[in-house]
Amino acid sequence: MAGAALAAQLWSLLDEMAENEPQAYRRLLRQQRAEAERLCAPPEPHLCLRARPAGIVGRPLFINVCSWKRVPAPKAPADPIPVSAGPPAEVSGEGDLYSIIDIAYNPDVLQRGEESPENMEHLILLTLKFVEERCNLILSHLYTIESFKLKGSRETMQQRLKGRQMPTPHLSQNTKELTLDQLLHTMEAEDCSNAPVLLKEESVTQSKVHLIEEITSTEMPEKLSTPVYEIITVKDANKKPHKIELKIELPKVRSVSECDLRISKDDIIIEVPEKYKLQLDLPELVDEETTTAVFHKAKRVLFITMPVAKPDP
Repeated sequence: MAGAALAAQLWSLLDEMAENEPQAYRRLLRQQRAEAERLCAPPEPHLCLRARPAGIVGRPLFINVCSWKRVPAPKAPADPIPVSAGPPAEVSGEGDLYSIIDIAYNPDVLQRGEESPENMEHLILLTLKFVEERCNLILSHLYTIESFKLKGSRETMQQRLKGRQMPTPHLSQNTKELTLDQLLHTMEAEDCSNAPVLLKEESVTQSKVHLIEEITSTEMPEKLSTPVYEIITVKDANKKPHKIELKIELPKVRSVSECDLRISKDDIIIEVPEKYKLQLDLPELVDEETTTAVFHKAKRVLFITMPVAKPDP
């Protein structure tokens, strides 16, 4: 009975508006049609990440990152990024055992991520952080962007993301006092009762609070520049690789203490916070223990000498 009374009141208010304010009536219909299309559009796959919980062997986690118009975009660059997530699911088939979780962002958020590799990496790291907090696990730092966009079926993914229900407003005896806007939103909630709960301030669950605290801004950090460098392989008298010399120009660096240098046998990473980042695969295996680095303050140039590792006898 309450639903019938609500519908009758809604039609009465719409009839009154159509008669007295025809332009406002047509504008309202256009707005409601656009809103209905947004709410009813299903989530679509965008990309699939393969991650692995730390310490667990042979059980990867696939993260389906989806585009969903129903998820609101941040209203301002400084606002947190709203996200919707389905429940994690364990899947076994053809001898494989793995887990899947579906994450959905507004299409505008994903579009910004596609504008540069740095934007996409930032969004992926936020996604991994959210999954860690929501699922109460620790993921390995290594991840892979799969060649396919979706792990599993599209229908199952959409069911998982749509599985949560929005609360329907309580209808009491004073329903007649509701405004037209409240009535429309009430009817909308009834028609879309399987909509996911979005990460707005009034609907954030405890498991998502940390995500909102972590994502303090959608603005990207200042882009790190790739410094100018030169790498050569010095050979001995027998024309065998003897050492690798790397020269890096760092005009914004005043002291070697600003540099974070990490060397392994086959690669090197130089990072200056908020200024530079350089990662190189080395042409030869090197002896990282005997590697030396010298910074020339006057020229703002870093010279790194890496002896080639001796082959095992």
